[in-house]
Amino acid sequence: MYQGWLIYSEQDAIYNQSYIKWFIDEAKKQNIALQLILREELTIGVSGNKNSTLLKGKKTILPNFAIIRTVEPLLNLHLESLGMPIFNSSYISEVANHKARTYFEVAKLGIPMVNTAFFNRNNLTSHVPMPFPFVIKEAAGRGGKQVYFIENEHDWDVFISNASPTDYVVQSTDVQLGKDLRVFIVGKEIIGAVLRESSSDFRANFKLGGSAKLYRLSLAEKEMVGKIINHFDFGMVGIDFLIGHQNELLFNEIEDVVGSRTLSAVSDINILEKYVTHIKTRLLS
Repeated sequence: MYQGWLIYSEQDAIYNQSYIKWFIDEAKKQNIALQLILREELTIGVSGNKNSTLLKGKKTILPNFAIIRTVEPLLNLHLESLGMPIFNSSYISEVANHKARTYFEVAKLGIPMVNTAFFNRNNLTSHVPMPFPFVIKEAAGRGGKQVYFIENEHDWDVFISNASPTDYVVQSTDVQLGKDLRVFIVGKEIIGAVLRESSSDFRANFKLGGSAKLYRLSLAEKEMVGKIINHFDFGMVGIDFLIGHQNELLFNEIEDVVGSRTLSAVSDINILEKYVTHIKTRLLS
């Protein structure tokens, strides 16, 4: 029987109790023992000139693999250095959790996206980077948070005066606001797509009060998503698209630690069964 770690932060583990139980149950059905590990219980670093991992302050036998549900690319990289297959990999975690890195990589594929500029707080000035309105996002932000809608110079000046010392992306809002599409991916397979809409916010995130419905991708849309899938080695991710004025898909971001509440709400697709099958196949290869 394969042994695996399912790593969550303590706070997220409380919020995601039912999802964690579902994950563990699906793994058990496929003869995999999945153990919840709280990130706060792990100590990673260097001991005796070697990479070291302690669980609750003690040496431990490492499992066959780990599923990391925290955003910490260094943790993924550290466990990989000890010979463990990690889902998602440190490379996916690093690229997907920094929006500028994501856009830089996906732009290589010729995938349509809105005009975007990359900044650090140190080079943000009173000079407006593109025509109003636009959004500015913290490059490491998630879940529709740390996203700011800028309509005029006053908004820009207020933002500049309060901006945190971090990386940002600035993007045009020449799209259908309050509407986006999330495509759920396991390995090289498109599992399903969900159209998210909000009538009260420029963001369409389900957690922020948006609605959702199952969406059937056209052949051309599947081919575009396929280009992204073939460029990366995904475990399970969400690929998000904005919707242009002609209903065309415009790449937005890749969600590394993706949840599936919206997919479960609008379909009977068991994405965790598919994910566990993918992991088992990778372990056997």
